[in-house]
Amino acid sequence: MRLSQTPILTPESQAILQRSPQKVELVEELLAIGTALSSSNDLGELLHLILSKSREITYSDAGSVYLIDRNEETPKLLFKVAQNDSIKGDTFQEFSMPLTQKSLAGYVALTGESLNLPDAYNLPSEVPYALDRSFDTSMPYRTGSVLVLPMQDQDGEIIGVLQLINRKIAHDIILSPEKTMELTQSYSEWEERIVRSLASQAAISIERNQLQQSIENLFEGFVRASVQIIETRDPTTSGHSERVAELTVRLAEKASAITTGPLRPIYLSDRQIREVRYAALLHDFGKVGVPEAILNKQKKLYPIQLEAIYHRFALAQRTLEMECAQKKFHHLLVNPSHQHLDHAKQANCSHCQQLEQFDIQLAQAVETLKRYWQLVKELNEPHIMHKKELRASAEETLAELTTLSQYTYQDLDGETKPLITEEEIARLMISRGNLTSQERLGIEAHVTHTYHFLKRIPWTKHLKDVPKIAYGHHEKLDGTGYPLGLKQEEITNQSQMLTVADIYDALTASDRPYKRRLPTHIALNILRQEAANHKINGDLVQLFEQSQVFTVLGHSLDDEE
Repeated sequence: MRLSQTPILTPESQAILQRSPQKVELVEELLAIGTALSSSNDLGELLHLILSKSREITYSDAGSVYLIDRNEETPKLLFKVAQNDSIKGDTFQEFSMPLTQKSLAGYVALTGESLNLPDAYNLPSEVPYALDRSFDTSMPYRTGSVLVLPMQDQDGEIIGVLQLINRKIAHDIILSPEKTMELTQSYSEWEERIVRSLASQAAISIERNQLQQSIENLFEGFVRASVQIIETRDPTTSGHSERVAELTVRLAEKASAITTGPLRPIYLSDRQIREVRYAALLHDFGKVGVPEAILNKQKKLYPIQLEAIYHRFALAQRTLEMECAQKKFHHLLVNPSHQHLDHAKQANCSHCQQLEQFDIQLAQAVETLKRYWQLVKELNEPHIMHKKELRASAEETLAELTTLSQYTYQDLDGETKPLITEEEIARLMISRGNLTSQERLGIEAHVTHTYHFLKRIPWTKHLKDVPKIAYGHHEKLDGTGYPLGLKQEEITNQSQMLTVADIYDALTASDRPYKRRLPTHIALNILRQEAANHKINGDLVQLFEQSQVFTVLGHSLDDEE
């Protein structure tokens, strides 16, 4: 996200060039400085470059750059950068000051006038500005000649102030307070004009830099808003995108620092690392195109399905109780005399025993229903069943479900229907997770949704691969991944890093409804197994483990479940 700028030779500079052929070299240097300013992307670096080049041209011992902050109701002057050849060490810190005409920089910022002062300690009494001598007193230092110039953008708005201090008679002199006035001189009209031209170039560069920063901040806000949308749609994976981005960036940084071995060819610049960060943050954005019921599904059955089954079980039990009562009623109608037997005789009465048998049969039938209901609730939990568990329990579970599938009840219209439908049984038999194959395809489609969404964004050339990187995060090196079934040589290194980070977070996340989080050492073991099966990049997994990339999330090898 860089705006280009071509250095401009101002009419003033052209006139100077025509009048003074001897100064061609200096004007060419000014143009070279303009080129350097246009290529700088870091504001701090840019301000230091502006100041150092201005001082270099004018033999200035010291200088500073101020920027005007208009973000608040009352504008302020920000002291951003200072340099001083005669005072060593980092003694300058950024601070803000009121924007008034009382200071030299404030006066220039408000009026747009330049100040070329032979001696800042001896100013005319009628001027509104004065030199703040606190710096000189604390160092100690002696400020003599001063040149203060406004930095104006292309619209003529003043965005900052360039201040040069103590024009030395030779560039390599180190000043002391006692010798300052002896070894310095006033700034010439030539120097003032040439630095003013440089200040104009600097203002344009600063404006460009601030505009670029605003664009990047805007895009960063867009990315974070997009992540928030994802998490709103799928709260069960809240924080996943941010964590995956942190893991991926750390892994990318570690891989880029490798100088030997199979990972040596991998090197990602700062811009490429930013690119992979955006891809990681947005890799799941396509979930906005997946039905919310599937995204938020926590059990094998949807809540409304389980509730419907529960009502069927309740209706079946009420039907059994009603049928038992009817049997008793008919039995009593047919055999009315036994109702008048005393308790002792009822004990040996076959009719009474028959009534008790009806109760026993009802209790057994109700118990069977309760056992089936408990089975439904247990199978509804999205356990991940391993192969041994599957072999050990599959036959028993299948037998119970087969019996349950044959169980019928009468609905409110008197129609005989199965207590559990074939579709519900199929859902309860899901052996891994909580999704049917059709639902899983719907979830997997989020990758394609993500790609098509990201492709619509007019990325700059430094971020153009964001859609491709995000598109490949579910591909596997052996071609068994989705959605394209790519193989290793077709999957970018950035996507392979993203895959490792994505799997690790999915294993260790504590917010998944269908499983408990795994401790770090077990998650690493699973990553190694995936690498051994040629699913993911083993070299990246080894680097992930050895460099302890996972510590960026606060995890450690001692993590417990």
